[in-house]
Amino acid sequence: PFAISAANRQGLGDMLDEVVKHFPEDTGEDEDSDIPKIAIVGKPNVGKSSLINKLCNRKSLARVSSTPGKTATINFYTVGGVYLVDLPGYGYAKVAQGERQRWDKLINSYFERGRRCALLDSRHAPSADDEMMLEYLAHHEVSFIAALTKADKLKKSQYAETAARFAEICAPYGCRGVVLTSADNGYGIPELRDVLDQFLAEG
Repeated sequence: PFAISAANRQGLGDMLDEVVKHFPEDTGEDEDSDIPKIAIVGKPNVGKSSLINKLCNRKSLARVSSTPGKTATINFYTVGGVYLVDLPGYGYAKVAQGERQRWDKLINSYFERGRRCALLDSRHAPSADDEMMLEYLAHHEVSFIAALTKADKLKKSQYAETAARFAEICAPYGCRGVVLTSADNGYGIPELRDVLDQFLAEG
């Protein structure tokens, strides 16, 4: 038996460790391996859930939380025969070190599969956590698309300059394309869909 508390997360790590012991051994094979996957990654509050909802043309498919870093699992959403894979945010909420390490392992193991779309807040220069993620992708030679979120918070006169600046920032890390988007008004969403489709077609 384990003494646990949902309020302060006490004992949850021990309980999860015990549950995982009874999982079947991971063979590295995915029963849906033939279905294309795009991993969506970004720091908390970058607008990940909102962007997924917009790409899927659904208002509340991915739950938008008022508490950044709430996502602690990998969530799958289907759109046009493709899985959008919502990964836990990096640099996230105040959680126990043991649980954070488990989240890190969850994220890192998934980067070995599928395509990647990194989300960056268009209003700000990449944070230290963003740079760490970009360096991780570059170190492991993982190609990715960068989706810049919250374009509706910018002036239209800033669009071209912002996209060009981020393209220059991301290029050294192996970025395959930068798309400025807004989940609020739909700006750039059709272009992002086209870019992701082309990304998948390249194999």
